[in-house]
Amino acid sequence: MKYGQFTAVDNFDLTLPEGCVGLLGPNGAGKTTFLKTLLGFITPAAGGGTVLGMDIATQGAAIRQQIGYMPEQDCHIPGNTAVQFVSYAGELAGLPHNRALQRAHEVLEYCGLGEARYRNVETYSTGMKQRIKLAQALVHGPKLLLLDEPTNGLDPRGREEMLSLVRDISTKKGLSVLVCSHLLPDIERTCEEVIVLLGGKLQAQGPIRDLKSMTGEPLDVELRETSGEFLMRADQLGLRLLHTKGSVYRLQGEGTRLENCRSVYEAAKRSQSQVRAVRLAERSLEEAFLEVVGG
Repeated sequence: MKYGQFTAVDNFDLTLPEGCVGLLGPNGAGKTTFLKTLLGFITPAAGGGTVLGMDIATQGAAIRQQIGYMPEQDCHIPGNTAVQFVSYAGELAGLPHNRALQRAHEVLEYCGLGEARYRNVETYSTGMKQRIKLAQALVHGPKLLLLDEPTNGLDPRGREEMLSLVRDISTKKGLSVLVCSHLLPDIERTCEEVIVLLGGKLQAQGPIRDLKSMTGEPLDVELRETSGEFLMRADQLGLRLLHTKGSVYRLQGEGTRLENCRSVYEAAKRSQSQVRAVRLAERSLEEAFLEVVGG
């Protein structure tokens, strides 16, 4: 996809899995361009693709009838009540007037706006405006939901409530969801898989657990209290210290996971240290993301 001579998304080959998928990338990575291409608003300069079996270059209107899109920017119509606005969005997606009105009441209730459905949307708070954007994306019963920064501008409570809604939609309503966000905890809270873009190119794709996994299977060992004696004994048994945080030691051994665990408990026995937990170490999603984008 190009804007003049600028290539926003380049050499991009991707199949989106079902479920809830996170779309990650720094500003200017091509995330919004990618979403607009899926919606049929932008025609690829080369190549092509399909969404729900429909061609993105020639069937944009049909695609948009099957996709729900929650944009980052406010999209309400001043002077409309929530019911009017959401039912209008349903009609634009092809629903008959009465069915659109019925669905508007249902999705507003689901999104927590039942008591405010007859208020004009311009009087809504930031959190309520985010919820009405979600409601208009759901009103026509889409098969795929695209969410662009769904927690933008929300306070901690509102953010948690929005993330719970997103999780409920993907796990209990049977919708596939693509969440575009720069907030890594939001992606980790709602998604099973991630796509990482950088400079318009696909950098990584796969389950979050795979992205966070570490080579060599190091162990995080939590003791009751810090112990230099434990570290000395662990080193004698072939466990190399990688990282320390308080009384949690990240150790790397040369044996199997079981063998390394046995060495941990032997080191604890020799140093008379109390082990509270031993778990397979993993990096945070932020650490994995920064590694992928070279940050």
